[in-house]
Amino acid sequence: MCEGADETNWAGNIVYRAGRRVAPTSVEELCEIAAGCGRARPVGTHHSFNTIADTAGTLISTARLPAVFRVDADAREVTVSAGTRYSALARELDARGWALRNLGSLPHISVAGACATATHGSGDRNGNLATSVVALDLVTASGDIVTVRRGVDGDFAGHVVALGALGVVVAVTLAIVPAFRVRQNVYQGLTRAALLEHLDDIFAAAYSVSVFTTWRPESSLLWVKRRVAATDEAVPAPAEMFGARALDHPVHPVSGLDPIHTTQQLGVAGPWHERLPHFRSGFTPSAGNELQSEYFVSRDRAAAAVEAIHQIGEQIRPALHVSELRSIASDDLWLSPTHSRESISLHFTWRPAEAAVTRAVAVVERQLAPFEPRPHWGKIFALPPETIRASYPRAADFTALAGRRDPTGVFRNTFLANTLGLA
Repeated sequence: MCEGADETNWAGNIVYRAGRRVAPTSVEELCEIAAGCGRARPVGTHHSFNTIADTAGTLISTARLPAVFRVDADAREVTVSAGTRYSALARELDARGWALRNLGSLPHISVAGACATATHGSGDRNGNLATSVVALDLVTASGDIVTVRRGVDGDFAGHVVALGALGVVVAVTLAIVPAFRVRQNVYQGLTRAALLEHLDDIFAAAYSVSVFTTWRPESSLLWVKRRVAATDEAVPAPAEMFGARALDHPVHPVSGLDPIHTTQQLGVAGPWHERLPHFRSGFTPSAGNELQSEYFVSRDRAAAAVEAIHQIGEQIRPALHVSELRSIASDDLWLSPTHSRESISLHFTWRPAEAAVTRAVAVVERQLAPFEPRPHWGKIFALPPETIRASYPRAADFTALAGRRDPTGVFRNTFLANTLGLA
């Protein structure tokens, strides 16, 4: 039952304090562990950049639970074990002619962990990954197994983006769609002026769109992922979009890094799961050695927020690898950063220099303060807890739900106490 799990997170900036690390091999074993813990936290693929998964008690991994993969074609659903990585799930689904509506930038992350933190891809009509959840199975602090389903349980929307505060998710059921094909083109030279003038049109231009920038006036890259039918694959992509020119060679989002790590570009059509992520599952994702922050602002204030960060570009650039702008559809999930508002996210991939990043984050948060930013739960931020709680209309409902599911606070930690008041 016990094993020497990783002692740090993916980036190496967090050392877990857990006195005990376990990876149960059955749900029954997990139930016994949960019922016997004083304090515990679930952990996925360690791809968080703050202390959200930290505990001085027991760190519980679901990676060794029996694999589950069950497609219900009539219901258009797939049920998978919580520790399943999106890369593995996508391959199995595509082989059967099915797909997920959306994927994150990295296919390396686990389904339960990504959904619990509202991790996301991009697309005006695409919700974050948690919006695909239609049911989940949860082991509570009492060792009981609870199943909740959309349309059946009134507090379902509080269970999905739950930050590990309600228990350990052991299985997730996701909505699926017929498999589709995507082609990806990258455009260079998107200017600050064009981005601000055409922001809504830029993000509406394709199924999934990202803007990579270092906050210089002329240097942004426009990444465009178009969903295509077989009859459209031979039609060339536009040579220019919003004044930016299509590249005839692949590039990495971070200048100077080898594009071999990225998914196929140059308009070559391929399966959805080999184009929607930015990075291939077999390679080191993103810049590798990095830290991350991300903030979500309402779509109707996005242009002003983007302009505000442009104004401090010189101040934050020494700590920055690259930033990414993405659009995400609104949803009803209580703790989703896109709850009840169409959003643009401003993502910052930082260099691995914690002191410099701390200073840069402070500058970014001051600039974004007028726009009521919501931080990504799994990334670096320093917003006041009262500010975070005030931005979520259902925060009090979630606190009440956590009190019912975990009345003795087994799955709480300092992070949850500081951000949500869950002591």
